Amino acid sequence: MIELIPAIDLIDGKCVRLTKGEYDSKKIYNEDPVAQAQEFERLGFKRLHVVDLDGAKSKHIVNDAVLRAITEATNLTVDFGGGIKTEADIEKAFDAGAAMVTLGSIAVTNPELCRKWIAAYGSEKIILGADVRNGKISINGWKEDSEEELIPFLKKYVDMGVKNVLCTEISKDGTLAGPATELYKQLMAEYPQLHLIASGGVSCNEDIENLEAAGIPAVVFGKAYYEGRIRVDGLIDH
Repeated sequence: MIELIPAIDLIDGKCVRLTKGEYDSKKIYNEDPVAQAQEFERLGFKRLHVVDLDGAKSKHIVNDAVLRAITEATNLTVDFGGGIKTEADIEKAFDAGAAMVTLGSIAVTNPELCRKWIAAYGSEKIILGADVRNGKISINGWKEDSEEELIPFLKKYVDMGVKNVLCTEISKDGTLAGPATELYKQLMAEYPQLHLIASGGVSCNEDIENLEAAGIPAVVFGKAYYEGRIRVDGLIDH
């Protein structure tokens, strides 16, 4: 069964969603992310994806207090990303209760440092964030495109021992236009050993079922849930 991972994106300590990563498209869905996390747990979810959008923009963790409040109030397995640039950021995230951290921009700008972190913390605690736009990896809250192409970027980190990859197709994110299923199938064909987390564009239960049928191990969804397009009972029980 595909792993179901609802998302909470944080700006100013509030639960928001963006469209294609544009900060001026911000829509607040819940003023209380802790209550939202508790609701996900009540519904039967086991995992939660938390993104510090303030941190991504500021290039250091900002919402660690919210992360701590969520992990103290629930038994959810929480992965956390956004603004992790230093070992101090990683330690702050783990200290606040994160089970895993996502390395995004820093994985592009300083792969040797990431190699050390993978060795030090273990590949099971590290998620490689591969945020893609026009085939290239985007960084710094998706405000910049790097010269890194997706497949060579992944190969470099698979060779380092990375097993968890969160791949967001930015052109799909927040659009409710359906996920980039063909891209994810290509990645799984290339690297079948990966625990690939599909992200971006999920609009309904059928999208998630199609990803599962395509052999994608996990999926993150946010806006489709907040907009009432996902039937949770149909997901958890299928």
